[in-house]
Amino acid sequence: MSNTAIMNFAPVKDQLEVIRRGTTEIIPEEELIDKLEKSKKTGRPLRIKLGCDPTRPDLHLGHSVILRKMRQFQELGHHAILIIGDFTALIGDPSGQNKTRPPLTPDEIQLNAASYLDQAGKILDLDKLEIVYNSEWLGKMNFEDVIKLCSRLTVARMIERDDFSKRYQNNEPISLHEFLYPLAQGQDSVHLESDIELGGTDQKFNLLVGRHLQQIENQNPQACLMMPLLVGTDGSKKMSKSYDNYIGIDEEPNDMYGKVLRIPDELIYTWFELLTDVNADQLPDYRKKAESDPRNTKHELAFAITSLYHGKKKAKNAREHFEQTVINKEIPDDAKVLKFETGTTHRLIDIIADAGFTSSNGESKRLIKQGGVSLNDQKISDKSFELTFEAEKEYQLKVGKRNFAVLRSS
Repeated sequence: MSNTAIMNFAPVKDQLEVIRRGTTEIIPEEELIDKLEKSKKTGRPLRIKLGCDPTRPDLHLGHSVILRKMRQFQELGHHAILIIGDFTALIGDPSGQNKTRPPLTPDEIQLNAASYLDQAGKILDLDKLEIVYNSEWLGKMNFEDVIKLCSRLTVARMIERDDFSKRYQNNEPISLHEFLYPLAQGQDSVHLESDIELGGTDQKFNLLVGRHLQQIENQNPQACLMMPLLVGTDGSKKMSKSYDNYIGIDEEPNDMYGKVLRIPDELIYTWFELLTDVNADQLPDYRKKAESDPRNTKHELAFAITSLYHGKKKAKNAREHFEQTVINKEIPDDAKVLKFETGTTHRLIDIIADAGFTSSNGESKRLIKQGGVSLNDQKISDKSFELTFEAEKEYQLKVGKRNFAVLRSS
């Protein structure tokens, strides 16, 4: 495979400065430098591979770390290839898992892939992106092909993998089909003749298998570039919906801004480095500001991130919304207005759920128990609390940190 476009690339030194930003490890870096030098000399863009299994329909800022690195390669003039792992998702990636991950159905994969691309388009330049589905080549392999592929990696090598070795030592089950996953991902590299593969630190084994298989096929093996797993808003675990410490790429501006402000101070610099377009030469200043004035620096971070996904105008509105509702404790101008017939009585948990602030009465009760519900600035602690609506009487309802409503009789 080859790219026909001839490019005029930036000096290798300048490219490396961009590529190394936030990067945890490059294996081997000297080969990456050699590839960049040859690319500049020949004008041939490098083939940058990133695989994603559409296991979920939504993306969060943790996913954006690797997508932003792919975008940087695009801006440097290289050829980005996004693999939608519609075939590998049928296996289920065991990376970082302490138990077998259930495979998805083809319908789930198709729906998730469409959603993934829609959101990834907020980061990647889709006009310059090659999108492929690995079922196009993996799905055509017969059993003989699979046997040959399996012969290229030993069981001993597979058990060296961290998540497999831990499960083996703990007598936890490892299904044979899980051994096929890194081989399938590596076969993607062979098929695409990738020069560089991107992945998180949890993908190191899979990326190295790609190098191994390319060498067997007498290809110039890919360099492997690994990015850190973003620590979530709780400051301890990697960002994940499972841990409820995530910020979605599609998050509403007010929610995105407010959630960024809740991260621990020690994450400010790392988030600036991995999640914003702040110039590299400004990062040392942000490190100092994060230490000396974390409150205001966190507002700068929230504004920068919200601007990336919603534009500066909505980011500015989100900042004003936060100041109005959290700092000044005012009901925002765009709060919901809910009207109830005069003389009627309603349970507060029903009002909260009907307003769409919670998904169930059970969730409403939990919020009340946690002190997250107030009427006219008074916290409500009684889960059975009821409101009787009198003529011309109004209540200001606050649910959680960012949900507001005005309750009136009609």
